Amino acid sequence: MNNILSIDGYKAVISYDPETDMFRGEFIDLNGGADFYASDVITLKNEAQTSLRIFLEECKKRGIEPKKQFSGKFVLRVSPETHHAAALAAQASGISLNQWAANVIAEAARL
Repeated sequence: MNNILSIDGYKAVISYDPETDMFRGEFIDLNGGADFYASDVITLKNEAQTSLRIFLEECKKRGIEPKKQFSGKFVLRVSPETHHAAALAAQASGISLNQWAANVIAEAARL
C-alpha cells in the first residue's frame, strides 16, 4: 500500500492536506490517537517517530496496551446482489462464504 508508513512495526496512513499544504500521518493500529504533520517526507518520518515514542511512553506510564486488539470478527453489509454473487463464487470454489470472503479480503489487503 502506497500511503502506509511503517515505524518500528507500527503502521500509519499518510495523506496530503491541500489546505495546510502538509502531509498528515495517523497511526492506525494503536489503542488511541497518535498523529503527526510535516511538509516533507524526511520531517514526516521524524515526526512519526516522535509521536509514536510519546504515545508508547504514555501507555507504559498508564499500564495500557498500545496496540489495538482485533477479534477477527466483524459485520459486513453489502447489497443483496453482491451477497448473491459472493455466495455463488464461494460455492463454485467449494468453500464457505466466510472462507471465500476472508480469502478475498486477505488478497485485497495483500497479507
